[in-house]
Amino acid sequence: MTDTRSAQPAASQFPITTALEFPEWPIDRSLGMVFGVVVRSMGAAKGITAGFRSLAGGEVKQYTKLVEDSRRHALDRMIENARIQGANAVVSMRFDSSEVGQTLTEIVAYGTAVVVGPRR
Repeated sequence: MTDTRSAQPAASQFPITTALEFPEWPIDRSLGMVFGVVVRSMGAAKGITAGFRSLAGGEVKQYTKLVEDSRRHALDRMIENARIQGANAVVSMRFDSSEVGQTLTEIVAYGTAVVVGPRR
């Protein structure tokens, strides 16, 4: 029997919510805070192109893609951190971001690792 779930992104196999609990799963244990962090740079060539686009106004697609990819990466790292602690879900999940210097962006995904019981 082949497990097709391994080809899916980690987030699609691991229950995560921004709420304090899951309506359909009882929380058996709380394991504490977990996080995943990514620090990224756009790179000089893309940064120059994005800089010119920002002068014109509107969406700067290079930055949008960078932030989307960084959030996914931070989320995957948070999930891995939670699994290492023995969790099978995360509640109260949030993202945070900040600039590191003038060219780097830090994205953090964090939440509370929990062990949930069977669906009600």
